Amino acid sequence: MILVTGGTGLVGAHLLAYLAKTETKIKAIYRTVDKLEAVKNVFAYYFEEPISFFDKIDWHKADVIDIPSLEAVFPEITHVYHVAALISFDPKDFETLRKVNIEGTANIVNLCISNGIKKLCFVSSIAAVGENEDPTVPITEETHWNPEADNNVYAISKYGSEMEVWRGSQEGLDIVIVNPAIILGAGFWRTGSGSLIRTVDKGLKYYTSGILSYVDVKDVVSVMIQLMNSDIKNERFILVAENWSLKKFTQTTANALNVKAPQKEASPFLLRIAWRMDWWRQLFTGKRRKLTRLTAKSIQSQSFFDSGKIQKALNFTFIPLEETIERVTERYKA
Repeated sequence: MILVTGGTGLVGAHLLAYLAKTETKIKAIYRTVDKLEAVKNVFAYYFEEPISFFDKIDWHKADVIDIPSLEAVFPEITHVYHVAALISFDPKDFETLRKVNIEGTANIVNLCISNGIKKLCFVSSIAAVGENEDPTVPITEETHWNPEADNNVYAISKYGSEMEVWRGSQEGLDIVIVNPAIILGAGFWRTGSGSLIRTVDKGLKYYTSGILSYVDVKDVVSVMIQLMNSDIKNERFILVAENWSLKKFTQTTANALNVKAPQKEASPFLLRIAWRMDWWRQLFTGKRRKLTRLTAKSIQSQSFFDSGKIQKALNFTFIPLEETIERVTERYKA
């Protein structure tokens, strides 16, 4: 039997839809009942009768930081997909990020070991991969992580999460780790990449000079399942379909949405003003940060990630980014 954590998020929901097509028994955990509606919406993309497939999943209310609730879920489980994570780049959220992402992953790893789980697939992020001093040199799985670098709080938490997974491998647990780029997929329009599409649709005036990396949620899920069913173990894999400039991404997305594309490039000076103004806005209103100093830095960076390792290991071909944007924006418009 398979256990999926984070089943009510973007990757988890699409993963469950893929798994529901098989005869495999599945358990998934959720924290609040209202989150399940989003999963049903995702299932509607895959099935004519989504509820019948949704009902194949044995749902359990549990939390990765609540060990007793997790212990109740593990009986009969043989394989685990650990997808649950908190995504935030706001320094104020660091303690919560540490607790959910690092301690939560440690709890999953410990329960996998104590319950004799055959294999764990962990969803990390390219944020947890190192950077090269020369930005023209592609980043690979072997690129060194520098703990002294100006890393954002989310990256630190995902790196710490990976360390817990590697610890599990040293204690006899078979593991695979995937490091996806920005994941594009339908169904969640107020978080993650969905909120970016929503922002472009509302009207985005500026683009930045940055080059970012993207991947289709369908590719992420497909790779995870193939790795879990393979003999590959104790390896990590970068998942990037293409490295695109933010100008190209926002303009391609705007064209697919039939809205006006951003025409002006935001200068570094303008971004420095913007993240400082956002800090003051958060201070006086209590609303969540939209742009932090390190986020502003990241959308100006020009890093290139290399997915050659997974392409070779699974003979895998990624979905072209233009095709992904076309499909996801059609779902958004619908």
